[in-house]
Amino acid sequence: MARIGVFVCWCGENIARTVDVIRVAEAMKSIPGVIVSLDYKYMCSDPGQKIIKDAIVNERLSGVVVALCSPLMHEKTFRTAAKEAGLNPFLLEVANIREHCSWVHEDKEEGTKKAIEITRSVVERVKQNYELQNITVPITNRALVIGGGIAGIQAALDIANGGHQVIMVERTPSIGGHMAGLSETFPTLDCSQCILTPRMVEVARHPNIKLYTYSEVESVHGFVGNFKIKIRKKARSVDINICTGCGICQEKCPQKKIPSEFECGTGFRKAIYIPFPQAVPNKPVIDREHCTYFTKGKCKLCEKVCGPKAIRYDQVDEYVEEDVGAIVVATGYEVINSDKFPEYGAGRFKDIINGLQFERLASASGPTEGKIVRPSDGKEPETIVFIACAGSRDPAKGIPYCSKICCMYTAKHAMLYHHKIHHGKAYVFYMDIRSAGKGYDEFVRRAIEQDGAIYVRGRVSRIYEKTINDGNGNEVKKLIVKGVDTLMNETMEIEADMVVLATAVKPSPGAAQLAQKVGTPYNEYEFFSEAHPKLRPVESNTAGVFLAGCTQSPKDIPESVADASAAASKVQILFSKKELERDPYVSIVNADKCFGCFSCEAVCPYRAISREEIKNRKGEVVRMVAQINKGLCQGCGGCISICRAKACDLIGYTDEQIWAQIHSYPADEAEIETETGDEEEDK
Repeated sequence: MARIGVFVCWCGENIARTVDVIRVAEAMKSIPGVIVSLDYKYMCSDPGQKIIKDAIVNERLSGVVVALCSPLMHEKTFRTAAKEAGLNPFLLEVANIREHCSWVHEDKEEGTKKAIEITRSVVERVKQNYELQNITVPITNRALVIGGGIAGIQAALDIANGGHQVIMVERTPSIGGHMAGLSETFPTLDCSQCILTPRMVEVARHPNIKLYTYSEVESVHGFVGNFKIKIRKKARSVDINICTGCGICQEKCPQKKIPSEFECGTGFRKAIYIPFPQAVPNKPVIDREHCTYFTKGKCKLCEKVCGPKAIRYDQVDEYVEEDVGAIVVATGYEVINSDKFPEYGAGRFKDIINGLQFERLASASGPTEGKIVRPSDGKEPETIVFIACAGSRDPAKGIPYCSKICCMYTAKHAMLYHHKIHHGKAYVFYMDIRSAGKGYDEFVRRAIEQDGAIYVRGRVSRIYEKTINDGNGNEVKKLIVKGVDTLMNETMEIEADMVVLATAVKPSPGAAQLAQKVGTPYNEYEFFSEAHPKLRPVESNTAGVFLAGCTQSPKDIPESVADASAAASKVQILFSKKELERDPYVSIVNADKCFGCFSCEAVCPYRAISREEIKNRKGEVVRMVAQINKGLCQGCGGCISICRAKACDLIGYTDEQIWAQIHSYPADEAEIETETGDEEEDK
C-alpha cells in the first residue's frame, strides 16, 4: 500500500495570503495512503527540507508531494533532498499552488478549495509513479561555433583555452564580422581593429581551433553530446594551403569595379580579393560571378602571376563531417536596406547612407582613408543629418522592436564627424534616447555638450534632392530634410550635404534556415529564442545548443562578448563529465501496437523518431515500427497526441498517471453531489 507524505509550504505570504495552508494540510490527511501531512512557512529552506527527509526515513514513505510554487523553481531541490533520504527522486512530485492558485485568486475560500483539489490530484498521481533512473548520454568533448564575429571568436577562444577542441565555421572568406569594419567603438572610442585583430590571429593559431572560412553548415543531426555536422566548404578557387597571401594576383586582376561587401558598397574590390588587410586567413578568394575567366572563358591573369601556383579554377565545393558535443550559434546581424524607405528616396540618392557605410568612410582602412566625404562628389559635408530609429520601432516597416545599439553609435558618429570636420554641423533626429550601459549616458551627453551635436526630438517625414545656389554663383545639390521638432512644436527643413540612417538591425541572412537545421525555435523576426529569458538566457530549448550575440536580438559589443563567454562556460560545464545525465521523461513506443504509419516521425520537432525493422526468425523484415532516440527526445508529447494506435506513451506522464489526476476524489465526502437529478444528468 502507498505511504504518501504531503508537505504544504506557506511561501511567506505568497501562498498563505489567499490559501489556508493549514486547512490544505489537514484535508490531505483524509486521503487513503497519506501517512503524514505537514505545513511549514518556508519548505525550501534547510529546516523545511529536513522535515521532508526525516519523514521519508521515519515514516518509510513511498512517495512525496510538496505543495508550493512552480516546479521550475524548486523541483530539483526537493528531488535532491528525497534522494539524500534514500527515496527515488522521481517518486516526488510538486503541486503548484502558487502560480496556479494563490497568485490568481483573491477569495481565500475559493483559493483554499482549489489548492486542496490541486494537491489531491497530485497525490493520486504519485500513487501511480514508479522508480525511474536518469538517462546517461556519452559526450563528444568538441564544440562547434557557427559564426566568426566577435561573439563567435570570444566563445571559441574561451572553450579552446579550457582545453577542448573547437570547430569554427564562418560563411565569409574571413572571420571578424561587422566589428572588423568599425572605425572606433563606444563608449571609449578605441580602435576596433586594435581590439579585434589580435583575437582573430589567436583563433587562427590556436592549436585547439579548426577554422573553416567561406563555409556553411549544411546539416545537423544527432543530439546533445553527439551531434554530427556536415559542413560545405565553398570553392575559393585558390589552394590556401600553398598560397602565401602575397597579393600579386589581386594587384594584377583587371576587374576593378566590383562593389566591396566589406566596404558596404562605399568602395570596390577585384574579382580575386582579400576582404580587408587584416583578414584571417589572409588568403584570397575568386568571385566567380565577376571573374572574366568564369564568365567569358578567358583571362587567367591571376594564374599566370601566381608564384606558388595556388590558383585552382577547377576547385569544387567540398563536404566534410565533424562530430561535436555542443553547438554555439553566433551568426551576427545585418541592417535593413535603404530601399525600404520610399520617404527617404528609397536608395536613389547617393548621399543617403547607413551607419555601417559611415563607419567605413570614417575608418582609416576605409576607401577614403578616414576622410568623411560625400559619396556623390567626394567633397566634405558641411552639414550632416543623422536619423535614429530608421525602421526600428516602426510596425509599418515590419520591425516594431528597438535595435538597441543605434542611439549609441549615432552619438559616436556625431563625435567622429566633429573630430574630422571641426566646422561642420551635425543634427540628430531621435524618438527618444536609450543609452543604458556603463558610461553610455555620459557618452551621449558628451556628443551634445562637447562635440556640439544638435539633437532634435522628432521624426523626419521626407527627404528630397534640390539644386540651390551656394552664394558663390555655383549650383550645388542639397538634400532637403523635412521633419518636426516635437519639443518646440514646429516643423524643420534642413539643407544637408549628407544623411546617415541608423537602420534597423535584423538577423543574418538564412537565420531561420539555420535554426531549422539545429532544431531550435525562433521568433517572428527570425531571432533565435532562448530557453528562459532570465534563468537560461544563453541556452536554447534544444539541449546542447547555446546562443551568443545578435543571434538572439540586437546587442552591442560588450554584451555580445559577455554572452559568448557565458555560452562557452555552459559548454565547458557540459564537457566536464564523460557522460551527461538528463531526466528520464522521454517517449516510448510499444512495438506490438505500432503499425508503422510514422505520423509521429512527421510531427516530432526534435527529429527523435526513426524507423526500426522488425524481423522474423529467418531474418526477413516483416514490418517497420517507430523507435525513439532517448538522447534527442525532449518529452514534448507531440507523438502521443497524433498516434492512432496509442502505441506512444511518455515516461512519467503515462495515461494511468494522468487518469488518476483527473479522477481524484474529494477529501471531504460532504462535498460530493448526491442528488439523483444531478447524478442522472452527469450520466
